[in-house]
Amino acid sequence: MKIVIAPDSFKESLSAMEVAGAIEAGLKTVFPHAQYVKIPMADGGEGTVQSLIDATQGKLVHTEATAPLGNRVAAFFGVSGDGQTAIIEMAAASGLHLVAHEKRNPLTTTSYGTGELIRAALDSGVNKIILGIGGSATNDGGAGMLQALGVRFFDQAGSLIAAGAAGGDLADIARADFSALDERLHHVALEVACDVENPLCGERGASAVFGPQKGATPEMIATLDNNLQHYADILRRDLNIDIATPAGAGAAGGMGGGLLTLPNVQLKAGVQIVIDTVKLAEQVRDADWVITGEGRMDAQSIAGKTPIGVARTAKRFHKPVIAIVGSLREDYEVVYEHGIDAVFPIIRQIATLPETLAGGYANLVSTAQNIARVMCLHQ
Repeated sequence: MKIVIAPDSFKESLSAMEVAGAIEAGLKTVFPHAQYVKIPMADGGEGTVQSLIDATQGKLVHTEATAPLGNRVAAFFGVSGDGQTAIIEMAAASGLHLVAHEKRNPLTTTSYGTGELIRAALDSGVNKIILGIGGSATNDGGAGMLQALGVRFFDQAGSLIAAGAAGGDLADIARADFSALDERLHHVALEVACDVENPLCGERGASAVFGPQKGATPEMIATLDNNLQHYADILRRDLNIDIATPAGAGAAGGMGGGLLTLPNVQLKAGVQIVIDTVKLAEQVRDADWVITGEGRMDAQSIAGKTPIGVARTAKRFHKPVIAIVGSLREDYEVVYEHGIDAVFPIIRQIATLPETLAGGYANLVSTAQNIARVMCLHQ
């Protein structure tokens, strides 16, 4: 019997590989001789780097980068085991968690550090970059990121706009010069994990939808939206590229749009990028069971989350899919319409949140063991 175990991480408790290991341990108590294939998964957000380096026997590369407010911070990216693919999380350099609550202001935050991570990945000699753009603190349309990669912006007087452009600086841009863009980008495929379809501007745009969580007041939102529209107009004029209307352009404060100015870029669903990278279909094709999971399952799980991506892949081959999750919300049952056959929460007793998080491994082992006993009934 072959069992593929392909879960996401349980946030603040266990990495995806640790979750997979716990599930394997529980199943082995009943099926000690089964073939187990552990594939740590992610959906392009936090944990994607760790999942993909675990899945490909890759490595974590530690470096420094510019944080959203211009200070230097410790950052990282991953390189796959074959050395051909770099995996970057925008949040590692430009994440909201890097800005104290009282200092959150998307008029002043920059994505420059994300550009530095892309440059560091290019330095490592890869031919493909996977970039997850969730969790950002910025609303600069990727302008800071582009500066780190060699793009120069000039104001009306012809003066160079300083590196680290923020959301409030976009109104000053009068000309964009891409002539010094890092040449290596023309030879590298860049896949962007983008799970939203918001355009750059307007009522569904980056500023209106995502600005408030980054500290934007209603007055700031209007300014930021106008700035992004101006920025898009300049890029359309100077590059003949429309970054305002494509679906996903508004992701990560307009980072999706800024990335569209680079060569060889594709905006794709994050979980699909991971599924393709780890070659999940090849493993589930001849599996008897597929086990997936995530920290909390609810109706939002059908919107690009890991378990549904795994389930849809498995259902291409008519495989049964079981989800093991940390907890459930009452609206979770919609997942049964998207390829999940059964869902099992792992919490065994009432406990505090810290106790529950600390007990994640043991609870996973116990739940997997009970699932295996039920599976035996159908042997």
